[in-house]
Order: sequence, then C-alpha cells, then structure tokens
Amino acid sequence: MIDYLINFIIGLSIGIIAGLFGIGGGFLIVPLLTLKGLPIHDAIGTSLTCIVMSSFASSYTHLKHGRVLFKVAALKEAFSIPAALLGAYLTIFLGKNILKSLFAFLLIYLSYTMLTSREQLPQSEAKEINYRNVPLVGIIAGLSSGLLGISGGILNVPLFNSLVQIPISYAIGTSSVALFFTALAGSLMHYHIGQVRVDVAILLAPGLIMGGYLGAKLVHNIHPEKLKRAFAGILVLIALKMVL
Repeated sequence: MIDYLINFIIGLSIGIIAGLFGIGGGFLIVPLLTLKGLPIHDAIGTSLTCIVMSSFASSYTHLKHGRVLFKVAALKEAFSIPAALLGAYLTIFLGKNILKSLFAFLLIYLSYTMLTSREQLPQSEAKEINYRNVPLVGIIAGLSSGLLGISGGILNVPLFNSLVQIPISYAIGTSSVALFFTALAGSLMHYHIGQVRVDVAILLAPGLIMGGYLGAKLVHNIHPEKLKRAFAGILVLIALKMVL
C-alpha cells in the first residue's frame, strides 16, 4: 500500500511540473527509473509510455483554455513522428554511457536557456508566427524524444517561443498536444523492441494523469519566472546525477 502511495505522489509531482511547462516529464521520469534500477533503455521506453498518459490529461486542459495552435502542432508532428521512430531505433546501437551523456548535456543546455530567456509578448502583441521553422523544431524534438525518452516537450516550448515566435502560454499549450503524438510514436517503437516496462508505467499512471491536469490549470494563474529559475536548478542537479 505504501509503495502505491509513493508512486502516486511521484507521478502527481512529475505530472504537475509536466502540465505546467508543457514538457511531458521525461527529464524526471528517466533518471527516476534508472535510480530505481531499470536499465537506461527500458527507462527511456517506459518514460515515453508514461508521457503519453500525462500529456493527454494536460493537453485536454490547454484545449479548454484555447491555448493550442493546431496548425503548428500538426506541421510539427508531421516531422516529429518519423524522427521519433528513427531516434527510438537508434537506441539499439548506442551504449548506456553515450545516452546518459547526451541526456545530461541536453538538460544543462535547457537550464541555461530557461535562465536567459525573456517572457514573450502577449498574443495580441506577438510577432507573426514563423511557420518555416516549425519542421526544424519537429525534427529536433522528435529525434530527442525517441533517442532520450523525453517526449521532446522540453525542446518544444523554448523552440516554439524563440524560433517560431509563439507566446509562452501558447507554446506550452501547443507543446502539450504535439508531444502526446510524438511520445505515442516513440513508445510504440520502444514497446516493439521490448523496452517498455508496462507494470512500472501502470503504477505511475494515476498520479501522472491527475498531475498533468492540475499543472495545466496552474499555468494560467502563476507567473513563470520564479518557477523557471527553480526549474533550471533542478535540471542541473539531475544532469549531474546522470553522469556522476
């Protein structure tokens, strides 16, 4: 009973963070699962399966608030899904240390971008959306999703915001919807090659789903700047844990 409660609290906490930032939560799920003893490849595949569930809950809430740009999400996924499949397949040929190093480097880079990025203008004042850069975002996010089990969401939001000129609240909402499909494609490939622990995903699922819903509701009521600073610090700590 205590084990179920712990898994629910862990899933709830990760789900809230994922829904709040539109990032899926793989950057927390993967190291958590490795600390619990799962091999890195199984942790990546199981993480993507968990992200499918949490992103479904958070995207539903963002859709209700009208913070999703469907054209951007569809165009991005047209490139992300095949890239995610390729990334998942490439994990067969890459060793554990290489994957952990890539993951740590990515987390440190993202912590830097979160600390240095400025809040985007409100939607009414935003620049015109740069659709030409959406395929690039899709390829980068898709590859990282399948390769590292992170759903691509932690790349979606900053890249949508900086390269596609989408205001931050819309970037988060659009990312939540887009990453559901990217994570689904990647998780199916990992399941096909035997890298998903369904029993572990089921234990985390209730908390992730509830947390994803709650986090997506909070995004419209909390100013992101202080959260971004704390979040950046967490990313660095996890990156160090992965390589030490």
